[in-house]
Amino acid sequence: MLAVFLAALSGVSVILMMVLVGFIANEHQWFSPVSPKIISRLVTQVALPAYMISTITKQFSANELHVLLPDLRYPVISMVILFALSLAIARALAIRQSHLGLFSSMFFNSNTVFIGLPINLALFGTPSIPYVLVYYMANTTFFWTLGVWLIQKDGTGMAKINFRQALGKLFSPPLLGFIVAVILVVLHIHLPKFIMQTCGYLGGLTIPLSMIFIGIAISNAGLSRIRFTRDAWGILLGRFLIAPALMALLVLPSSMPALMKQVFIIQAAMPVMTNAPVVSKLYHADSEYAAVMVTETTVLSIIVIPILMVLVKTVIR
Repeated sequence: MLAVFLAALSGVSVILMMVLVGFIANEHQWFSPVSPKIISRLVTQVALPAYMISTITKQFSANELHVLLPDLRYPVISMVILFALSLAIARALAIRQSHLGLFSSMFFNSNTVFIGLPINLALFGTPSIPYVLVYYMANTTFFWTLGVWLIQKDGTGMAKINFRQALGKLFSPPLLGFIVAVILVVLHIHLPKFIMQTCGYLGGLTIPLSMIFIGIAISNAGLSRIRFTRDAWGILLGRFLIAPALMALLVLPSSMPALMKQVFIIQAAMPVMTNAPVVSKLYHADSEYAAVMVTETTVLSIIVIPILMVLVKTVIR
């Protein structure tokens, strides 16, 4: 058990060091206000798609990829239950009306790309990538439909689900890169060596740029603004206890591969999505509240993930 804990701590420590680089550099004003947006685009529109093509085509067979999609139902079921629980917990904690939508959205959605993917790669390696992407499909769909609708209600009092926007976010460059890679594998198409090498180099930017982005986000949010309020405890309870516990209850009896179970549980315990403050600001909801929760859950995930990893490795073999 100690070896598992140390391995998990080592993987998370690597992530932490890269986050610190972004944090310290931003504290020394190396980055401008537009830098996070540029880094985000580089990761999601260049590095991640290239990473998908580079790794999926090398690491996986058509048969391995064929069995993935049916298990999409587990994260979907989990998020539906978490949404219902968020409403009940919000009422129990007497969350104020102006925060109800944000509270629920942050309760059941997790950061599956900027933190989830690098952490799973650090803990499980490249075999975890398809499983991360399956969870990502469910999580992204829920955030850009139900999650955004809830945030809109906080900000404007009126809201509607924009399915066109949701589809655009779902079929984002990372997922399109994954789809292209799957097609290449299924059709046994081999890209020229120079293209694969280029994808490999660009894909190598994914983890460090993602972690630098998180460091900048934490610096901009300001550690001094962290407050363990009633709202905060509710989100922390949802993200780090209820979500992984619920996912464990769903997947443990299933016949899916052990690694997939581990990835789903870890993904369920990721911090609040970094898009939450951006969407909140767009719809005039409390973006500062969202930014503080992103900061708190991101910082605390450094403590929670190694502990959760030990439990997951102990129970699932």
